[in-house]
Amino acid sequence: MHSILSRYLLILSVFSGVLLPLAFAPFGIWPLALVCPALLFLLWNNLTPRRAAAVGFWFGMGAFGAGTYWLYNSIYSIGHAPIVLTLFLMLGMAALMASYFTVFGYIQARWIPASGALRYLVALPALWLLCEWWRGWFVSGFPWMSLGYAQIDTPLAAFAPLLGVYGVGYLCVLIAGALTLLIVGKKAQRVIAVAVLVVPWLCAWPLWHHIWTQPVRSPITVAVVQGSIQQDLKWSQEWRDKTLDLYYELSAPYFGTQLMVWPEAALPDRSSELVSYLSPLWSEAHAKNTDILMGLVHDDVQTDRLYNGVLALSDDVQWYHKKHLVPFAEYFPVPKFIRSWLRMMSLPYSDLTPGDEMQKPLDAAGEKIAVSICYEDGFATEQLYALQEATLMVNVTNDAWFGDSIAAPQHLEISRMRALEAGRDMIRAANDGISALIDSDGKVRATLPRFKAMVLSGTVQPRSGLTPYARMGNWPILIFCTLLSLLTGYLHRRHVRTVY
Repeated sequence: MHSILSRYLLILSVFSGVLLPLAFAPFGIWPLALVCPALLFLLWNNLTPRRAAAVGFWFGMGAFGAGTYWLYNSIYSIGHAPIVLTLFLMLGMAALMASYFTVFGYIQARWIPASGALRYLVALPALWLLCEWWRGWFVSGFPWMSLGYAQIDTPLAAFAPLLGVYGVGYLCVLIAGALTLLIVGKKAQRVIAVAVLVVPWLCAWPLWHHIWTQPVRSPITVAVVQGSIQQDLKWSQEWRDKTLDLYYELSAPYFGTQLMVWPEAALPDRSSELVSYLSPLWSEAHAKNTDILMGLVHDDVQTDRLYNGVLALSDDVQWYHKKHLVPFAEYFPVPKFIRSWLRMMSLPYSDLTPGDEMQKPLDAAGEKIAVSICYEDGFATEQLYALQEATLMVNVTNDAWFGDSIAAPQHLEISRMRALEAGRDMIRAANDGISALIDSDGKVRATLPRFKAMVLSGTVQPRSGLTPYARMGNWPILIFCTLLSLLTGYLHRRHVRTVY
């Protein structure tokens, strides 16, 4: 077996990585989130730091190359970038994500024990967690395909209100380490590995039925409007009025619903250009006791700033501004003189302003609503502060950039995890799907089919109270894994000194 692994090392590492996206939606083969890390650990066995880094890199290339192939649609099909540039950007993105596994591979080969329970049940799970967390925020962050998301429909998801998605991911890697130890460990170590394989599932059972938050008031009626406008048509001038008419025609029959939600940037114009459209809409909806949350580009005429926002048309006008912008899509991270040159040359670029870090929940339908826009809901802790007041959560998004790919199901899976972590019902409005009503336990109550202009109506239950994760965030699991990593490195270094 060792000879086979050595001969086909890099091929096997890519293959193991390519399998990993199958653990997530829409495939849902969740055991692969346990098996793929175990395969990587086997490949890392007895390698030099340099070779281990190479194996980690190719594992990451396989995982993120296969798991984010949908970037092709946004860059090439919609963005009309040359094919060479498209491939360069896609491979560059995958390589950036793979670099985390490269560093991980080097560290584990250089500074932790080469075998035994300390390696597979302590050091590797702790280092994986720290690597995954770092990837989720460093240089803007890309938290896609964190292992915990694959467990949203398994008993391990019961740990999410306690430890969040990274804590669930830690348990995945702990089980992966136990699987590896069953193969390469000694008899006594295998007994420990079997115990580790069983204990998380047993502990999950009582947590599975625990309710962390409490209902407040009666359920409210909601209507989620899915316009399903193709991205390549969305901002064309000929479709502007058609889009305005479509959203009104879809919405008008549902006036009387307590809360109506439109997706991200639902209307193809700046807010200042839509006053004549929004004013009568607000009046008609307000007369029938309907409050509206809509994604809209907000141009603040007083500050001359442009925001990706959510407008609340309730008793008064309120705004939420997206604070976690997408580099090179929603803002251009270059000096001011380059921006000036781009303007002078009339070259297209995005230059949105991020919103304030701490924004109050929006008041609508008699509730306080924590709002996130697009992939903001991929950043687990960014909305936790709002849960002190918020009784509901709303995510508005536009996944039309990624076509008919796995991106939309992956994104819905992320939203489900946010609802479970927070113990709040979530309303999800997506331009072309997947629009959904998600219960506080992360279960999807209702959805709309993709690529259909429709309205999803139903009820959601406002809730109060805080889960342990909402109170403490990622700090408990991060501190725990940091201490484990430092302790393992210290013990290994001490053992090496004793031997030599």
